[in-house]
Amino acid sequence: MKKSGKLPLLLVLALALSLGLVASVWAQPMGKGMGHGPVMMNLTPEQAGKIFDLNEKMYADTASLRRQMMVKNAELEALGKAEKPDQNAIQAKQKELNALGDQILEKMTATRSEAKKIAPNFDMGPGPGMGMGMCPAAGPPPPPPPPGRK
Repeated sequence: MKKSGKLPLLLVLALALSLGLVASVWAQPMGKGMGHGPVMMNLTPEQAGKIFDLNEKMYADTASLRRQMMVKNAELEALGKAEKPDQNAIQAKQKELNALGDQILEKMTATRSEAKKIAPNFDMGPGPGMGMGMCPAAGPPPPPPPPGRK
């Protein structure tokens, strides 16, 4: 019997397609469709509109902070990948990231307070870094402990 060189290629393509489909399903946000907004359950249409607008305002107001966090996070990653990482520079960059994250949390707290005035029983869900997905506020994972330590 003659073996075909096309069979392994077809298997690899089928596997890649399957993994791509699985990844796209897992990448869907919870509730599919609200994106960065809260889940609008048990609200009147007027309340839902006001809370949506409030959330959009907070999202727009924090755009610059989120951008700065992304940049600082990339800078922190580059510092960590240096041949001889400068721990003082890494700690300083992490403090900058934390300060930006604190500013976002302050704005989020104010937004939640305003949302409670609109609909007292409404919950906007988890804050940054608390839900599923990536959040620059979380920063890079901590370095592994030195060998022989736990």
